[in-house]
Amino acid sequence: MITMGKPAVAIKLTTAERVELESLASRRRTAQGLARRARIVLAAADGMENQTISELVGADQNTVGKWRRRFAERRIDGLHDEPRSGAPRQIGDEEIAETIRLTLETTPPDATHWSLRAMAAAVGHAPSTIHRIWKAFCLQPHRAESFKLSSDPLFVEKVRDIVGLYMAPPERALVLCIDEKSQIQALDRTQPLLPLRPGQAERRTHDYTRHGTLSLFAALDAATGKVIGRCFARHRAREFRAFLNTVEASVPGDLDVHIVMDNVSSHKTAAIGNWFARRPRWQVHYTPTSASWINQVERFFANLTEKQIRRGIHRSTTELEAAIERYIKTCNANPKPFVWTKSADDILATIKRFCLATLKTAQTQSMICKTSESGH
Repeated sequence: MITMGKPAVAIKLTTAERVELESLASRRRTAQGLARRARIVLAAADGMENQTISELVGADQNTVGKWRRRFAERRIDGLHDEPRSGAPRQIGDEEIAETIRLTLETTPPDATHWSLRAMAAAVGHAPSTIHRIWKAFCLQPHRAESFKLSSDPLFVEKVRDIVGLYMAPPERALVLCIDEKSQIQALDRTQPLLPLRPGQAERRTHDYTRHGTLSLFAALDAATGKVIGRCFARHRAREFRAFLNTVEASVPGDLDVHIVMDNVSSHKTAAIGNWFARRPRWQVHYTPTSASWINQVERFFANLTEKQIRRGIHRSTTELEAAIERYIKTCNANPKPFVWTKSADDILATIKRFCLATLKTAQTQSMICKTSESGH
């Protein structure tokens, strides 16, 4: 007597399913296992028997039947591998919590911050385990950042004033962000530069030869991104007034001009005050002290440093000035303004949270110090 097996599952494809399966079967980037499963289903949809399909794709009949049934049950999603459980975790939640606590609340006896190996030795796990924990909780003990809080009594008023200029500029007016980048050094390396190669970064000597310095005065048009720049040997009030004359000659005479600049002494001399007093269409908006980030021209200076100055070779101040002028000319050929996105309320709320966090930390540290002193 002949025993008949279960009949093969009939496969019927929609047009979209056939297109996707044919793409999986022929695309080079598809994993080989997935491509073979797609070919199995396509052959089954064409009416082939499992034995014929197994010979066609090089798989046994059980494998062909498995993927045929999986497709009938789950369609194309059934052809993908299911996630595997992997090896069981070797460290428990309590140990992870303790590692995080030690990272946040303590320091090693011989250092100011934890390293992977120091923490691994302290908790008895491999450095790779500590690395995974720190990465999962975004902990980077090796990094530290600096901050500066402005003590300007008119900080709130100045922030609202300047951010208002950026986000809602007045009609028929220019908003110019002005500042100077002083003491730009013309540097040449003591040995020839070794250029970039496949698998090797550009290399240069750490020591250099100085060939003088320049100061760049720049005015950034907040609306268009265009820059007016001029280099001087020094950065006194005399040079600043000469630069203001350059700016005045470059802007339309029928527009009001709003100047955003900082409180450096060369900006507040009697000569500069008289210059502005004789020009009523010019209005000055001073940035808060210790808040240079609110002056958009600082972003331009950062780009200039990154793209031209830091890795540049300048054997004289003449070469340095030519490089700076070339960079400004290139930027002005296709200007792109810096888009200010945070409102004054958002900025002030962020600073408030930061101040409260700083105050809370200071109070906690003060209590710890008092407790420690009373214990002695």
